[in-house]
Amino acid sequence: MEKLKLLLLAFFFGFSINTWAQKTEVSGVVLDDKGIPLPAANILEKGTTNTVTTDFDGKFKFLASNKNATLIISFIGFDDQTVKLDGTKTNYSIKLQSTTTNLEQVVVVGYGKGSRKNLTTSVSSVKAEDLNRGAISDVGQLLQGKVSGLNISSSGDPTKTASVVLRGASTLNSSQGPFYVIDGIPGVDISVISPDDIATIDVLKDAAATAIYGNRAANGVIMVTTKKGSKGRTQVAYNGYFGFEEVSNNLDMMNADQLRAFTTKNNLNFTPENDKGANTNWQKEILRSGRAASSSHNLSMSGGGDHGSYTASITSLNKEGVMLKSDFSRIIARLSVEQYAFNDKVKFGLNVTNSRTKYQNVPQRNTVLLQAASYLPVSPVRNDDGSFFENFVSPGYFNPVALIEHGTDETKTNNLVGNLTAEVKLPFGLTYNLNLAHQRLNTSHGEFYDSYYSQYNSANFYNNPDPPLTKTLVNFGVNGSALRNAYENTNNIIESFFTWDKSIGDHKIKAVLGYSWQENTLGDGFQATTTNFPVDNVGYNNLALSNYTSVNGYVVNFGDSKAYQKTRLIAYFGRLNYNYKDKYLLQGSLRRDGGSMFGANNQWGYFPSVGGAWRVDKESFMKNQNFFSDLKFRGSWGVTGNSSGFNAYTAQFISGSLGTFYYNGQQIGAYGPNQAANPDLKWEKTATANIGVDFSILKGKVTGSVDVYDKKTTDMIFNYNVNPVLVPVGTIVANGGTMSNKGIEVSLGATIVKTADFSWNTNLNLAHNKNEIVKLTSPFFVGGDSIRRVQPDGGGQTGSTLQIFKEGKPLGQFFTLKYAGKNADGVSQYYDKNGDLTTTPQIGVDYHYAGSAQPKLLMGWANNFQYKKFDLSIFFRGVFGNKIFNATRADLFRPSTAMTNNILVDAGNESPNDLNSYKYSDRFIEDGSYIRLDNMTLGYNFGKVGNYISSIRIYQTVNNVFVITKYKGIDPEVEQGGTAPGVDSNNFYPKTRTYMFGVNVIF
Repeated sequence: MEKLKLLLLAFFFGFSINTWAQKTEVSGVVLDDKGIPLPAANILEKGTTNTVTTDFDGKFKFLASNKNATLIISFIGFDDQTVKLDGTKTNYSIKLQSTTTNLEQVVVVGYGKGSRKNLTTSVSSVKAEDLNRGAISDVGQLLQGKVSGLNISSSGDPTKTASVVLRGASTLNSSQGPFYVIDGIPGVDISVISPDDIATIDVLKDAAATAIYGNRAANGVIMVTTKKGSKGRTQVAYNGYFGFEEVSNNLDMMNADQLRAFTTKNNLNFTPENDKGANTNWQKEILRSGRAASSSHNLSMSGGGDHGSYTASITSLNKEGVMLKSDFSRIIARLSVEQYAFNDKVKFGLNVTNSRTKYQNVPQRNTVLLQAASYLPVSPVRNDDGSFFENFVSPGYFNPVALIEHGTDETKTNNLVGNLTAEVKLPFGLTYNLNLAHQRLNTSHGEFYDSYYSQYNSANFYNNPDPPLTKTLVNFGVNGSALRNAYENTNNIIESFFTWDKSIGDHKIKAVLGYSWQENTLGDGFQATTTNFPVDNVGYNNLALSNYTSVNGYVVNFGDSKAYQKTRLIAYFGRLNYNYKDKYLLQGSLRRDGGSMFGANNQWGYFPSVGGAWRVDKESFMKNQNFFSDLKFRGSWGVTGNSSGFNAYTAQFISGSLGTFYYNGQQIGAYGPNQAANPDLKWEKTATANIGVDFSILKGKVTGSVDVYDKKTTDMIFNYNVNPVLVPVGTIVANGGTMSNKGIEVSLGATIVKTADFSWNTNLNLAHNKNEIVKLTSPFFVGGDSIRRVQPDGGGQTGSTLQIFKEGKPLGQFFTLKYAGKNADGVSQYYDKNGDLTTTPQIGVDYHYAGSAQPKLLMGWANNFQYKKFDLSIFFRGVFGNKIFNATRADLFRPSTAMTNNILVDAGNESPNDLNSYKYSDRFIEDGSYIRLDNMTLGYNFGKVGNYISSIRIYQTVNNVFVITKYKGIDPEVEQGGTAPGVDSNNFYPKTRTYMFGVNVIF
């Protein structure tokens, strides 16, 4: 028995020694492509669950099962690297390559990916960590100032998305924003993506890059790639912040004392109805009593094994507006699964995202902003009995706080996106991809104005729409009025394509051939309005309680008769890439697109592109130089189209109500044509030629690219005025115009300092664009070569316009009176059309060209510092050379009406006898240039904490730290999108400064 015990003991001892001898301990450090340690990088032994993460300094110790094991090192945002142990080496320095760094990055293009170093087209990429930081839910604001050529403008309104224009406006239609593709799904509403779920954003600029998307790519394409799980690495992460916002600037209006002094000096008197001895700051009264709060919480889980990966996240965003009753909240849930099968020859993907948003809008927002500026400070918010002060004797004069308190304006949306993908690896280098996607957007909107609003009907209540729309009279019924609508939009997409990737010696060929089918159903729903409610607290939720039939003449508004639409897009596409020795690169693509929204004779269009590049650094004569690490010249040309902004009925003949006419003693309803058919309506086409150079010098310490482009849109679609003898309606949507954009873009990046403890990286991008309306005529057009437009209709400004569509001039060309100072009597005078002085200028006749809203230069400058565990980022953004028409200032520059409407402080030197002083003219056109310290973020990374936290980082961010500008309005970042850019017209939601504290934790 004792011998048996000794034998077993010896056996197990020997087995343990043998087992220990097979295991190998290795150590080392994981670095990024710049040599900076990567904390929380994952090291996995292939074929096992044996894993470990690096510490804050990127160091690790690992016990492998044997001396010849294979390790897989992974980190989000970097390519996985495989390291095979050689049995003798025990310490490793492993450098990962960023998937999104400079010329080596992998770039997402249409229907595939490619290495940046082998691109022949113009593409800009932004990593998640380089996106703008702050209380931001909108992708436009995330990219603001980050990409050369991307002109983005935003206000402080949390319910409004930013305007995005790439390389200048390409059309006179309202839709000028780029086309979004998220994880390969075309046309997705960008609101379904949480900023925390974004891995990279690739901006396709030139037509050679975008032509693969054909009729939807004229305004550029933005590709968004979301984060995916990593094989063998299970990770739980939390990202959250809390912040608050405050108004950064206000209009400098007179207070009660200043206004009283002005009126006394000029023998003006307030009416007793207005002067109640108050001193009210109306701009402050429409704001929240405290600072507006913002918060975000994102919890994500990701992981995977040898044959699949997954990621799931949920995000909650909440953002209060600084104005009363202004609020935004969103919840986004996302699941992404990838699974390999059949010996990893087939990969299935499932992505499901649901975004639910609630917007609480300021009731009659633009009117509130107008009234808050012009309402007299000598009037109180409330009367002594607690009721709101009002003076309905003065037309167009409304208490802005009362407007907010007695109104409700809410919108709720639910946006579901799901797609199923399959990728099959076939013999002979072929791959087959199938993408099935479904998008469904449900929108519910409600407005309610209680019985208080009925009093405004007798006071000429006009709305105050954003330019170029013109004011219209609004009636609020009796005893309260309500509007409610609910609509559903659905998009179904099938995309299928083959990819052939083959290397033959020094030759590499990659070809794509595919088919795309999309059917869109829009506006499937209803709308109704009603009035005459028994009580005020029902809101818009129960329209049945109203009794509109007892209100004489009330007509229910059932919404837009064109709301329901069904359109279909079908396309065949192909692309061929040829690569010889990684030195000579060629690319060509062709897409045949069909769209049901265009004329029956022109529903199909062809969109070709071609590009080439020469990687000079690969030539033999470059081998003995050490200055250039990379040097590539490229050129491209392509044609894209524009189908956005046009509905299913754009080319159709439509009849409808034309009002009434008097016949035989009665008013009879008239019915007839109100839209002309155009069976020849075809795509707008935008052709772009692009020449560029990409380079990397000083061993990669400095990288950059320069692009020069020439972009021309032809067959531009516009609603032209026509001879009513030929077309009874008097207008027709037709092709005809031409618009040009020419520019240059520069992007530079540099590692200024890099030591073991300190690093400083900087990135600068600059862009110049010249826009011009080359042609504004069509065979039908009878209006000459110009159209006057943008009519804010301020007091005493009837018929005055601010801008003009004119051949040879840019979009946003100001066209107005030319101010000539004051005459001997102190009256403002102007130059007439012949250059002579006049005090009675004629509207539209004595107009002169007065500058453009188009900026001459856009700038973004980012600096990132790191000292040990501290990191600091500083980002400047600038816009230069543009003009702003400060119509707000003009409307508040009327000293003759100071007893009925407030005026600006610097209007105090004007004489009330000068009734010309406030006329819309170049006197109110100002330099819109500015430079803004847009973001400062200071962070500290604690690294690994305990056994369960791989990394924890805290940070503090300040947005809109300061702005340097000569502009006298609230903020120079005035709307740059649409067809009326650069107009500040009593509608500017206050810009804010945000203070934010956040934390990022990886478990």
